[in-house]
Amino acid sequence: MPAPERIPAGRVMPGEETVTAGGGAAGRAADGRTGDGPGGGRGDSPDGGPDGQANGDGNGGANGSGNGSATGGISARAAGRPGRLTAEALTHGELTVRGQVREASNAVLYCTVTHEDISGTCVYKPVAGERPLWDFPDGTLAQREVAAYELSRATGWDLVPTTVLRDGPYGQGMVQEWIEAAPEGAELLALVEGEEPEPGWKPVGFAEVGEGRTALLVHADDERLRRLAVLDAVINNGDRKGGHLLPADGGRLYAIDHGVTFNAEDKLRTLLWGWAGEPLTEEAREVLGRLATALEEGAPLAARLAGLITAAELAALRARVADLLRTGVHPRPGGDWPPIPWPPV
Repeated sequence: MPAPERIPAGRVMPGEETVTAGGGAAGRAADGRTGDGPGGGRGDSPDGGPDGQANGDGNGGANGSGNGSATGGISARAAGRPGRLTAEALTHGELTVRGQVREASNAVLYCTVTHEDISGTCVYKPVAGERPLWDFPDGTLAQREVAAYELSRATGWDLVPTTVLRDGPYGQGMVQEWIEAAPEGAELLALVEGEEPEPGWKPVGFAEVGEGRTALLVHADDERLRRLAVLDAVINNGDRKGGHLLPADGGRLYAIDHGVTFNAEDKLRTLLWGWAGEPLTEEAREVLGRLATALEEGAPLAARLAGLITAAELAALRARVADLLRTGVHPRPGGDWPPIPWPPV
């Protein structure tokens, strides 16, 4: 089995801008320009890519996984282990922009945050740097990233790094703990020859690899990925690419880039179709049952989500959880929306 395709390292352009919690002002951009805020963004259209829409909501481009290591003389390793940066530290700490992640479709700033005796690195995506999308309300991607974190926490799987909504040097945005991908992380995706995967792998579909050749796209038959497939179905993730998967130290797996989620219409696009139509695990059914209760009107989780997504999107979220519990199987690709994101990494 060949190794999965690696994504080239992104670029961070050095710069500095500091703000304490509650502050925030336009100033010197991360690359030294002046103006109202950093540029960047992604432009989607119904015919924006080979599969109908080219997504990629902003945390991509660094170390092959979006939230990973960067070049430009800036250390990308957090001051502590993944998980040390608490929501309190990310929300109330002093946020300093150190650089800008290049090759991301929306503005993505690499930052340090310090709060009392805790310090570390994080990603800051200002709402001002979000490029408008044809199928999502303007200026809502940051809130969706936070909503995905809230759902991840509620499952108990903790697949999404700690993520908060706060003011920063360029206004309100989402701030997320920076996760350093393990250099020897397990292979999760691969392109292989033949029509059937080897044991331990699940088929996704065939992909053109050039010169009229095709290869079978596969992902690992990994319980962490299977949990993520359930989470993506719940949050209606429209852009689960291979570059959004971060194997970390200790066997942990994190997933990033959740700006195009929670749409009221079916938008599920993912590389994790290997379990499509298979029964959900007992663990997944138990988690979904707890989620259904936590999403009831007046419950704390439902109240938090109501401040991040629309009422129609919250109702659709409840319906997706109920449908998964009713069918008891992983969803299959729908016929009205391209099922695999492009590019797949």
